[in-house]
Amino acid sequence: MTWQHRLILAAFLAVGLAAPATAADLPAWTAKIRGDHPRLFFNTDTWPAVRDRALGAELAWYRSVKARVDRLSNDLAAEQPRELGPEAAWAAFVYRVTGDRRYLELARTCLDASLRFYDDCYEQRKSVNWYSTSRVHAVMAWDWLYNDLDEAERGALMSRLVTAVDRVLKAKPAIYRENMSGYSTGFYGVRNCLWFIGCAAFGSGIETERINEWLVWGHDENLKMLAHREKACGEQGGGASPTLGYIFGAYPWAEQNFFYTWLSSTGEEIASKWPHSASLAHYVIWNWIEAEPLPLEFGYGDTPHTTNRLPIGQLYTHMANIRHLYGKTEPRAAALARWVQERLPNKSYSMSWFIYPFLLAELEESPAPAAPESLPHACYFEPMGQVFMRSGSGAEDTYCLFTCGGILSQHKHFDALNFVIYHRGHLALDSGTRYLEFDNGQHLANYYAQTVAHNCLLIHQPGEPPARYWGGTVEGNHGGQHRPLGSELRQLTANDRYIYVAGDATACYRHGGAAGRPGGERLPEKCTLATRQIVFLMPSHFVVFDRVATTDPAYRKQWLLHTAHEPEIEGNTFRADHGQGRMFCRTLLPADAVIERVGGPGKEFWAAGRNWDLENRRGLTAENLAMIGQWRVEVSPGSQRKEDCFLHVIQVGDQKLAAMDKLERIADAAREGVRITLGERRIEVRFATSGDLHMELSPP
Repeated sequence: MTWQHRLILAAFLAVGLAAPATAADLPAWTAKIRGDHPRLFFNTDTWPAVRDRALGAELAWYRSVKARVDRLSNDLAAEQPRELGPEAAWAAFVYRVTGDRRYLELARTCLDASLRFYDDCYEQRKSVNWYSTSRVHAVMAWDWLYNDLDEAERGALMSRLVTAVDRVLKAKPAIYRENMSGYSTGFYGVRNCLWFIGCAAFGSGIETERINEWLVWGHDENLKMLAHREKACGEQGGGASPTLGYIFGAYPWAEQNFFYTWLSSTGEEIASKWPHSASLAHYVIWNWIEAEPLPLEFGYGDTPHTTNRLPIGQLYTHMANIRHLYGKTEPRAAALARWVQERLPNKSYSMSWFIYPFLLAELEESPAPAAPESLPHACYFEPMGQVFMRSGSGAEDTYCLFTCGGILSQHKHFDALNFVIYHRGHLALDSGTRYLEFDNGQHLANYYAQTVAHNCLLIHQPGEPPARYWGGTVEGNHGGQHRPLGSELRQLTANDRYIYVAGDATACYRHGGAAGRPGGERLPEKCTLATRQIVFLMPSHFVVFDRVATTDPAYRKQWLLHTAHEPEIEGNTFRADHGQGRMFCRTLLPADAVIERVGGPGKEFWAAGRNWDLENRRGLTAENLAMIGQWRVEVSPGSQRKEDCFLHVIQVGDQKLAAMDKLERIADAAREGVRITLGERRIEVRFATSGDLHMELSPP
């Protein structure tokens, strides 16, 4: 079944929290749920293998869990309400392994303390937790202890759990910072609990109406989530957000947990029907920038930007799950996952879902690691709207990310046609941060998410309304885009010599009313053309050509390039360093270009007439601030015109690079370009100045 068919199917599934409450009206699939307990993650049939794994292949992991439980039993004050859902599940698991009733009593104590904590939070109108993890673990503990609780205690504990969740769902006004996210995001907020509660308590005679509703809604929402993520992954891989802290962190939990609990509660293996989930390793590989001591990333979307270190804390576990779930059905993906695992500096599981290692019965049978030797120099993750380019995969190679296209707006900025370049340092970088976002929300909304913070094209229209973003109140517009989606990739060519990419972001700039046009097409208000073409002459040169046309010649255009440290400008050439790398950039067009440097104290994050500084810089080092970016170069035409072309050549190297290679602008009636002399070689790159986004390279 294709993702299109699955999405159509998902559209017919339940919306909201309305589902049949009586057994006669329940969907046929509910009959598959086994009548005994436990049901979540393992059952009576699979428990012996889970226990054997805890006492065998994963003995070290089991001992670490048990040690936490033993420490807890010495420290726990029974009368104190605390968030102890995970601890309840740990203790319940250790009880099942050992049979020692001390752990049963400890699990009961943790459950009671957690339930009282949930009640206290509700009374105080405070969030329990942004994540569902604690409350789901409380459900796991109840399910795993089901046969050791008498009927009255089972009923009382589950009723308290149901009430705790139900009150939060129905709270008016909604409780601040209580995450209500659904299938199109991370799906790890309070509504994520409904599947687990429904699955665990179904048929128990406890809170039957809500349990039945939640079971069906949770099942349907999980299917919609899988269909959405399958579409987001496309052919290459990815997930529900291209911001790596999410997709490499908590986002995969929802998929993995549904795969595991559907199997344990029904006996049906469904992971193989959703192979997109195995492709995460491929996306990891393309986002991985090799560096010492830890791998880096480009810093896309709502990334803090304080270090741009690849968020790897959950990756070892995610890759292990891929190996187990897909070792037989998607062996190539499983082999890549194992290769990623072996590259990770910290080879240990995450405690977020401690149960995973004990479920990985197929782990040792998964394929051997396979290095991606045959990967090309470029890859387009179409639904993610990202083109990755690189000269190789080593610490001395050059890496570039180009933003264009995509279908995901989750944590995406107004950054169409942005490029980021890394060579021994972040040379052309995304600027801004979401560091301490509750203190720095105005910076996030007014600068970081806006086009001005990226290596993009600005068009300043007087009186232009703001482009809204989360985190704060947007107070102005600094010539930026109004739509995070709408750009189109027009061409991508890659071989062993060069990479060529072309994109059109015209639709991302402000459009007005339809004015009676067929189909209600919206008319451009300030921009009739915004395109970018990049030729990456590996390993060191980028030729960037932009065509920009405005509805009014008075609308000032600007070409932006952000740097970590203050750039040095000499004529039409500027230089900037970061880490061990160096970048030169030369402006060849506009011929009358005005080049200005913006940044430094009081102007680090200048936009819409003011500096959107960080209200709280606590803990930030000078290097953190450099990674956030405090300087940019602005290139503008010297006079007013409706149409302008920008032509730049960027050259990267180490800090021994003293000057750029020889460059000459070449032009005729219909083309603009540059001749680059590299020793005995001459390379000519030409672009059409109108019509199709045509490029010629000589020698070919």
